[in-house]
Amino acid sequence: MSILSIQSHVAYGHVGNSAAVFALQRLGIEVWPVMTVQLSNHTGYPSWRGRAFEADHIAEVVAGLDEMGLLAGCEAVLSGYLGSAAIGGAVLDAVARVRRANAGAVHLCDPVMGDRGRGLFVPEEVAAFVREQAVPRANIVTPNLFELERLTGRQLEDPEGALAAARSVLDLGPDIVLVTSVRFPERHKDEVALLAVTRDAAWRVATPWLEFAAPVNGAGDALAALFLGLYLRAVPGPARVPDALTGAAAAIFALIEATREAGARELALIGAQDALVNPERTFPAEPLD
Repeated sequence: MSILSIQSHVAYGHVGNSAAVFALQRLGIEVWPVMTVQLSNHTGYPSWRGRAFEADHIAEVVAGLDEMGLLAGCEAVLSGYLGSAAIGGAVLDAVARVRRANAGAVHLCDPVMGDRGRGLFVPEEVAAFVREQAVPRANIVTPNLFELERLTGRQLEDPEGALAAARSVLDLGPDIVLVTSVRFPERHKDEVALLAVTRDAAWRVATPWLEFAAPVNGAGDALAALFLGLYLRAVPGPARVPDALTGAAAAIFALIEATREAGARELALIGAQDALVNPERTFPAEPLD
């Protein structure tokens, strides 16, 4: 099984492809990483260096894979942070190339636009591209609460509103919506949840809320990769989404817990790698009406 992962990359730390690639490899999945940007470190630090790649560069790399006849063996495309709308166009062209070679290939779009507390951290043109072009063409989308609000134009104040908003995203085109970082402290102070919605059902997984002195970046990138990998490996059927959700929730909680125990600013991805495959704790996926 092979996945084409088109995302950002940092030399230090674990965000974008620097988180997703190893997580997928640890699940036993071959990954072909294509970088949209390469930076010294993620932008949560006071300074960083590096640059975004041109859309032509991304298209050229994917064309090379196509010319080698590899795309027929590509089971999925994983996309994340886009530096520009032009890069977004190159990502969608790559998805189209893969689907011409393998009609059953899945596209998971992580609609990276911003977060609560930070606001929008991509240009408005990128946010518009994600909503109007990328999300409608994806099979799976993985917004956080802030991104869910941007996709739906709704202000989310409770879990019921988040569920309704996730269901409305299905009307844009995707088959599965996985909402990350679902936290409403006034209702559930000590937990954070994941919410997975399809046209037929919905599930919720809650894990303990772990407090950090400074935000830890990259958990959403790792989670999207883990969910995609586990979804692809699961037997098709009614249990496929909740099983992938349960496995991804357990793995990401173990990773975040190990990061806190290490007192680290960056995800303890290498040190906690065994927990990605065999987490000590599991959390059930509860079906929602």
